[in-house]
Order: sequence, then C-alpha cells, then structure tokens
Amino acid sequence: MKTIKHSLHFETVLDENEPTVQRLLALPENEQVEILEAMLLDLVAPELEPIIKKLNEGNSYATLKVVA
Repeated sequence: MKTIKHSLHFETVLDENEPTVQRLLALPENEQVEILEAMLLDLVAPELEPIIKKLNEGNSYATLKVVA
C-alpha cells in the first residue's frame, strides 16, 4: 500500500485584548503552535470520525485517516 501524506492549514485569529490570548502570545511561537494544534486535534478529530467513516465505507482503493 502507498500512503500519500497531505496537510490542511488552519489559521487562528486571536483577540489580543483577551487575557488568555495575552498569556498564549507570551509563549515562544513554537509552543503557541503546539498548543493550538493539540486543541484543534482534540476538538475536531472526534467530530470528523463519523464523516471519515462514511467517506471510507465501500472504498476499496483508498482510506482517509486523521493522524497526529
């Protein structure tokens, strides 16, 4: 089997006046990205599972997966 890795890019727009955002922005950029990606994965992946399962039903040639 051949695997093709692809990516979707998300952008988070933040209100810099919010205290939580200010704490996030005080962190190094790589940590900001790690936190946001982890949150996105935790929140979105479970919602995508039923959709992906439906997309994969009956497909014998390709299977879509969410990977971290």
